[in-house]
Parts: sequence; structure tokens; C-alpha cells
Amino acid sequence: MLDLIIRGGDVIDGTGAERRRADVGVKDGRIVAIGVVEGEAERTIDATGKVVTPGFVDVHTHFDAQAFWDGALTPSPLHGVTTVLAGNCGFTIAPLTDDAADSEYLMRMLARVEGMPLESLREGVPWSWRTTAEYLDALEGRVGVNVGMMVGHSAIRRAVMGGESNQRAATPDEVAAMSRLLHDGLEAGGIGFSSSWARTHNDAEGRMVPSRYATKDELVELCRVAGEHEGTSLEFLPMVGPFEPWAKELMADMSAAAQRPLNWNILVITTASAGNVENQLSAGDVARERGGKVIALTIPKPPGVRLSLESGFVLDAMPGWETVMGLPHAYKKAILADPVARAELNAAAQVDSNPMRTLADWSTKRIFDVVAEENRPYVGRMVSEIAAEQGREPFDMLCEIAVADDLLTSFGPDAPVSSAEEWKMRVDVWRDSRAVIGASDAGAHLDLLATFNYSTVLLGEAVREHGVLPLEEAVHLITDVPAQLYGLVDRGRLEVGHHADIVVLDPMTVDSDPIALRTDLPGGAARLYADSQGIEHVVVNGTPLVADGRLADARPGAVLRSGRDTRTPSLD
Repeated sequence: MLDLIIRGGDVIDGTGAERRRADVGVKDGRIVAIGVVEGEAERTIDATGKVVTPGFVDVHTHFDAQAFWDGALTPSPLHGVTTVLAGNCGFTIAPLTDDAADSEYLMRMLARVEGMPLESLREGVPWSWRTTAEYLDALEGRVGVNVGMMVGHSAIRRAVMGGESNQRAATPDEVAAMSRLLHDGLEAGGIGFSSSWARTHNDAEGRMVPSRYATKDELVELCRVAGEHEGTSLEFLPMVGPFEPWAKELMADMSAAAQRPLNWNILVITTASAGNVENQLSAGDVARERGGKVIALTIPKPPGVRLSLESGFVLDAMPGWETVMGLPHAYKKAILADPVARAELNAAAQVDSNPMRTLADWSTKRIFDVVAEENRPYVGRMVSEIAAEQGREPFDMLCEIAVADDLLTSFGPDAPVSSAEEWKMRVDVWRDSRAVIGASDAGAHLDLLATFNYSTVLLGEAVREHGVLPLEEAVHLITDVPAQLYGLVDRGRLEVGHHADIVVLDPMTVDSDPIALRTDLPGGAARLYADSQGIEHVVVNGTPLVADGRLADARPGAVLRSGRDTRTPSLD
């Protein structure tokens, strides 16, 4: 008797091939039959009128901490995701040392740079391991989806250099010690090495995160270490905004040293950014010339963001803002309350050289959430409207509102509405071998943005609403393509012998629900969240994780280990 039969659906196998009517039989976590499946099973799913696909693969998440308070890694599986890769941008929570200051630093760094509430990190994570091996072992048996973890540069730098990791370059002996820690982490099953030089990555002390103090030689040497282990990959954030030549050359050299693909985050594809897309993609050409492979991660649809002067995240990437946004709360609030000081800050944001100048068009920002009672009439309104009523400049008005809210005001541009033309632009990029759909950041920026729903947004808008992408190709782009990028073994396709990571969806209704705040984190913190429509069943390793659109209690996910669950990805 089989464990599971999915009967009567249209199977889209992930390769890009046309759908076909077939049953799918599952036994012991693997697909054992596709076609006419006779006999009985412990469980049967009627997929008549539905589409049966491989589980979706999300290659850029930050679920490292959330796995301990929410093993299902919600809401990702509700959007069809069955495999996630985490530990990106150099921000892992292993290895640690016996010095409690190191775990405290990592907590505060994650709270600052990845928008994870500090109280949730303190209350929801045990911090009981020291090595990457112990951390991976701690995840076993508790995750709902398959999880692969990178080994993060900032974490190993902190473990080796302590409090000086975010102050200076490393000595040769320190680089050698980092290399040994990286070897250990990859030997234990870490699926690669991740790092960042991005200007938005600053720690709770207002300094650059540890990886940003690394020299090129340090980065290249650590990449070379990754290349000595089977089934590993590289992930890196070079800079914010259009690439300067050094960024392309650095990523090419990192990839060539490791002989591993390097993916970078994030290529935004809109009408406004169209002129820069080829410049960013050309990093792949530079890498190819030097014997490497560099891939851009893209998101199907740029999200609306909810900014805050308290966190300062994203805002601190503007020239002249990094120091102020990193100041202790009281000092920052004093500057934003001072008309002269804040005028100087605004002037720095308005310079032509600011790559994020549109962010500094304060008149186009909407007030989302407030704290002070006197600010409640502003909720949902544009800063330009409020400023006009008050006879104030938009930035002055925004600062007055934020200061009254103790800087906790949530504001930002309206969520973008994509035209069919923009979706066609994105499809053209996704068909380019230099780009892969990813970059969801699920598990991070919990009150800033919500892109964990990228898969259902893609299927709901690009496929069904605008019809610019065939469903078979869309499925290929979010299953087999990202699985191949990381060399995942027997995942990303529906084939006999492959792991039974399966989604049953309704192509006529699949979509994301609206984004809303949900207060369900340890310590009472809130996060942005959305359920989905049309994702009816999600099976992970043969066990239902989502049934009839509702999350089950099972936690059937595997902790993926390099060399066992991954093979070395191709540079072709």
C-alpha cells in the first residue's frame, strides 16, 4: 500500500514541459509512480480540476532564528514553498563562542539589520550551541519545510575577532582561523558561504557589520575554502544601487576562486529601473570571462515597504544618513526634532548622487501606523496632503509626526501596481540565464516588507491576471531553476525517485491574501503576514504540511546538508 496518492490532477513536472493528466504515488517520502496509479493508499488527495506541481524553492530567506519559535516557517508553506535556503548575507546565528557577548551582538545585529524583534530573538531562540554542527543538529526534527543553511561571514568573523570584528581588517592569522571555522561549518553540512558589503548592513552600534570590514583578499580566501567542499555555493551583496565596475570584478573573482556559482541580491525590475537592468546582469558576463558564474536574484514584484525613522533600515543607505540612523534613540530623536539639523539631513538625501533619491521624495509617502493619539487622523493619508494643510514642508511634517510617535511612525510609498508591460519586462529577465527568481527575505524585515508571498503573487498576477507567462514555465522558474542553482539533489521536479515535495493548486484562484500585521511573535511583537488562495495541499517529503489550505501539525522538513543533499552546482 502506498502512503499517498494524488489522483486526477494535471501534473506540471517542473521541467517546463506541458502539463499532463496523471496520478502521483508516494511511498516512504519519495515519488514512486506518475501516471495511472492503481491500488490503495493511506491517504488520497482528489486533485480533479487542479494542477500538481513540485514544491517551490525559496533560495533567499532568513529563517535561522524563526525556526525555533515557528518550526513551520510560516507563512511560506501556505504559499507553496517546500524548501528554503537561509543563512544569507553573512547573518547566521552560528558559530558562537563561550562569551555571551557574542550571541548578544548577533541578536542586536539581526534586530538592526534584518528587522527581527530583539525580544523575539531573546525569548524564542535557545542560543545553546557553539558550532555550526550543533546548530544544524538543533534544527533536526523541528522544521516543516526543508531547510539548508549557509555559513555566515559576520558570524565567523565575530567568533574569531570578538569585539574587533566590526572595527578593523583581519590579520593573516585571523583569516586562517575564520577559514578553519568555515571548513568546520561546511563539513557539518552548511550549504555554502554568505557575506555582504552592502551599505544598508549596519549593526546596533551604528558600525558596519563585521563582513563589511573584510578586505577583498579575505573574501576571496573564504570563497576558496567553500570551493573545497562538495555541494556548496556562494551568496553575496556587493553594494546598493547601480554596480560600479569593482563590484562586478569582485563577485567574479569570488566565484572563480571557489569555482562555485555566486548569487547576489537583489535585482529590482520596474519601468523606472529598466535602464539599469542590463548593467546589473552584466556582472554575469564579467564572471564568465574570469571562469566563474554570477547570478542575479530577482523578486517577481517589488513590495511596498513600511519605513521607520526608529529602525532607519533602508534609509541609512542614503548618503549622509548612515551615521544619524545608527545613533542611540535619544540622540537621533533630538536631531529629528531640531529643524536645522533635520534640514541638513534632508539636504544630504536630495543630492543628485543619492542612488535612492526617489526614497527621499517625502511627499509621496503614506502614513501607515502611528502611536500618539494626536497622530491618528494622519493614518492612511499622504504626507503631501498633511503638509499642505499645515503649511509645512513634507520632511518637516514627517519628522514632527515621527517625533510625536517616539520615531515609531510607519510610513512609505504605496504598494506598486504592476502593468502587463512591467510583468513582460520581468519575464524577459527571468528567461535570461544570468537571473533567477528568489530574494524573498522571508523571516526578516518582519514589519518592513512582505515578499514571502512571491510565488502566489507570480502565479496570480503574471500567469493568471496578465497572461504573460505560461503556468508551466512559471512553475519551472520557481522549482527546478532555483533547485539547480544550489545543486539540490532529487528536488525541484516531479520525477519517480525524487523526494515527494508536492503542491496541489487551483490555477483559477491562486493568489496571495492581502498583507496585514499579526501579533504572534515571542515577546508580543508583530509581523506582516498573509495567507493565500488556491494553494490547497502542500506535501513535504511525502507528508502533508498544508491540507485543504490549512497548516497541519506535522514537521516533515529535512535539514539539508551539503554533499549529501546537494551536489556541486554547474558553472555552465
